[in-house]
This record gives sequence, structure tokens and C-alpha cells, in this order.
Amino acid sequence: MESLILGSFHNPSLILTGGNYRRSKTVKSGTFPSCSSLDILERCYSSKFQCHHVKHHFRSPEKRFQGKRTFSVNASSGRSLESESGAFDPNSTWKSVKNALGAFYRFSRPHTIIGTALSIVSVSLLAVEKISDLSPIFFTGVLEAVAAALMMNIYIVGLNQLYDVDIDKVNKPYLPLASGEFSIATGSMLVISFSILSFLLGWFVGSWPLIVALSISFFLGTAYSVNLPLLRWKRFALIAAMCILAVRAVIVQLAFYLHMQIHVFRRPPVFSRALIFATAFMSFFSVVIALFKDIPDIDGDKIFGIQSFTVRLGQKRVFWICISLLEIAYGVAILVGGASLFDWSKYITVLGHSILAFVLWNRAKSVDLKSKAEITSCYMFIWKLFYAEYLLIPFVR
Repeated sequence: MESLILGSFHNPSLILTGGNYRRSKTVKSGTFPSCSSLDILERCYSSKFQCHHVKHHFRSPEKRFQGKRTFSVNASSGRSLESESGAFDPNSTWKSVKNALGAFYRFSRPHTIIGTALSIVSVSLLAVEKISDLSPIFFTGVLEAVAAALMMNIYIVGLNQLYDVDIDKVNKPYLPLASGEFSIATGSMLVISFSILSFLLGWFVGSWPLIVALSISFFLGTAYSVNLPLLRWKRFALIAAMCILAVRAVIVQLAFYLHMQIHVFRRPPVFSRALIFATAFMSFFSVVIALFKDIPDIDGDKIFGIQSFTVRLGQKRVFWICISLLEIAYGVAILVGGASLFDWSKYITVLGHSILAFVLWNRAKSVDLKSKAEITSCYMFIWKLFYAEYLLIPFVR
């Protein structure tokens, strides 16, 4: 190997000296021809340079390519990282979108969304007097009312979450503001946007009952949650219950019925037997919802000084007050249904309310009041009964 390496450089033709190239004379038999001392020095320097170059150039393969390999790997890693950071990952994007939609779903409090939509559709059907009323104008009027009301609903529940972040970290840590999935800025943007959109849609429709319903809901929802002097009415149990009753029992029933009767059908307002029943029954139901919703939240309410009926009277007492109120309401509904002049109305309303009363009583007896999970599950069951009632109300005649 050594002879092969040196043999390839036995007859150099160019010598690097001080940045200039000089042509050397041929070297024979390993001896130098006669030359000046300067030429000897130059040739010696050249030989030393060549030997150093050969040694450096032909070091072991491991050492020779170690630097290259390191650079190559690093460069490859750099390209990989750059590729990963800049590349579009559809799975990651879809996961982010899915998480954001899930957080918004919880932010909107879907059980209230369903209740609002069902109540408006049910009350709108009370304004229907004949089959021909079920026209495109009717469905357009219902859609306008539902859309505006749902936007206002999101404003109200979102505003409550903004002012209850610390309480929700104890009572409802799964909500997006309490869990940190949404920032306060995101929550504020959503609340402001939906309130503006709700009023814009109401103004565009031009229905004064709809605008009145949105305005009263906005005022009561704001007063219920906002922590300002003379506001944050949720601190006072009776006032808090009256706010929910006013919106769920009175505003929804009367305002949206008048929206359909006056704005859509262009008829004078007529307060029918069914409308009066719906308002009275939902007053009971709204009081129950207002009381029951605080039963599983007793821990956070105690810590932050919310004087709900549950904090004052205890979970067990408030629980059975709610069940008793609903059973009384179902009893009255059975009597009203039995007094109907229409057989189909009598059969549907009497049988329907009897079944709901029986199911409620059985469910209530099985609830462990020491378990927050079971109380919360029963609260959501109350909301299902609320939905079911709006399915029965159109049959009350």
C-alpha cells in the first residue's frame, strides 16, 4: 500500500511555493541534479508539503469520512425536521378541527340548545289552525325564530361561563373555559359575536315579538351572570329562579307564539287554551330546572358564596321539592287533557303525562343523593322530560 501511494507521486510536475507555480526538473535515481541552493530549498519544501498532503489525504477510511458522514446525517436530519414542520398533516389538522368543534359543542351547552329549539317549534305549532298553515311561510318563520334564539342562547350560556370560570373548575371542569381548551379571549369573542348576530337577524326579520324576546333574554341573561354592582342575580336564589322562569316559561311561550301569529300569519293575537296551559306548565318546569341545576353544584357554590336553595336547604330537601313540583304539574296536565273536547287530544295527553309521571317517580327513587354523578344524570333526565313535554303540548286542544 505504501509503495502504491508514494509511487503515484514520484514525478510531480508542479510545485506550490508562496502562491507561485514553478516547473521542476526531472529527478532520476533518487538524486537531485546540481542546482542552486534556492532550488534545493524549494524542492525540500515541496517534498515536505507533498508528504503532509499524502498523509492527510490517505488517512484511514473511518477517519477520512467521519466528518462527511456526520455532516450528511445532520443535513438529513435538518431536512427531515424542516419537512415535518412545514408539511401538511391531514390527520393532525382533522384532529385539531374535531377537538375545536367538540369544545364549542360543550361551550354551547347542547341540552339548552335542544330545549330552546324544541320549545320554539312546539309553541309555533300552537298557532297552526289548519293544515294549509303548514306552508313555506310557516317554516321560514320558525327557522328565523329558532336561529335568532339559538344565537342568543349561546350568548347567555357563554357569558355565564366567562364569569364562572373558577366555579366551573370545581363544578364543571369539562367545560372548555374551565379546562383551558378555550381562552378567555376566545370565549369573549364567541359571546360578543353571537349576541350581535342574534340582534342583526332579529332586525333583518323585522318581527317586533322576536326583537322583544331577544332583548328581554339578553337583559336577563346579562343580569344573571355579569359581576357588576346590582347585577349577578344568580347569587340570589329566588331572583335566579325568576330569571329562568321568565325566559323559559313566559318569553318563549308568548313571544314566539306572537311572532308566528302576528308576524308570520298576520292574524290578531288569540290566547288559546293550549297556550295558557303551556305557559303555566312550563312555569312549574322552569322552577324545577332552576332549583335542580344547583343540586350537583353545591361544592363550588359554597366555596364562592352562591346562596342557592341547595346551599341553604340541603340537597335532599331540594331534590324532593323538585320531584314533587313536577308530579303536581303532571297531575294538572292529566286533568286538563281529560277535559278536552277532542278524543284524540284526551287520549294522547292523559296517557303521555301519566307515563312521564310514573317514569319520573321510579327514576327519583333510585337516585343516590350522595353521588354527584347520579344527581347530574338525573338532572339531564329532567331535561329529557322537558323535551318530551314540548312534544305533547301541540296535542293539548
